[in-house]
Amino acid sequence: MDLETILRPEAVRVLSSASSKKRVMHELGDLCQSSHGVEATSAVDALLERESLGPTGVGQGVALPHARLDGLSDVVGAFLRLDKPVDFDSVDRQPVDLVFALFAPHDAGVAHLKALALVARTLRETSVCSKLRANDDPGKLYTILTEAQAAQAA
Repeated sequence: MDLETILRPEAVRVLSSASSKKRVMHELGDLCQSSHGVEATSAVDALLERESLGPTGVGQGVALPHARLDGLSDVVGAFLRLDKPVDFDSVDRQPVDLVFALFAPHDAGVAHLKALALVARTLRETSVCSKLRANDDPGKLYTILTEAQAAQAA
């Protein structure tokens, strides 16, 4: 599994303003609908339900919201770089500006966990996060994410 199979270039966006975690979730739902054909309301509801179990802010300004959805055949993702960090109830209490959401079929089993681990490993690299924060172009952000993961595999 690699990020190129999970993340499409059109599923990467820079968001200039988001006032809250809930607003970020709505943006992720819209982005998944436009890039993966996932129904936005279902995506947002699933993300918020998962978030109610515990925050997905993993620290260092990174959040990895994820959920299982009906109607998917594969794990899909969406990435947002926020111009203005948002409180995500992260473990380190720092606001989040890099958000990678994953959506998996209900029966994805281990594929969901492998995708989550892959994204977490990629965004744990401080050099990758620095490059993401320094770029405003969604195409460059996509390249940074997919090349970073490819470099880790080498």
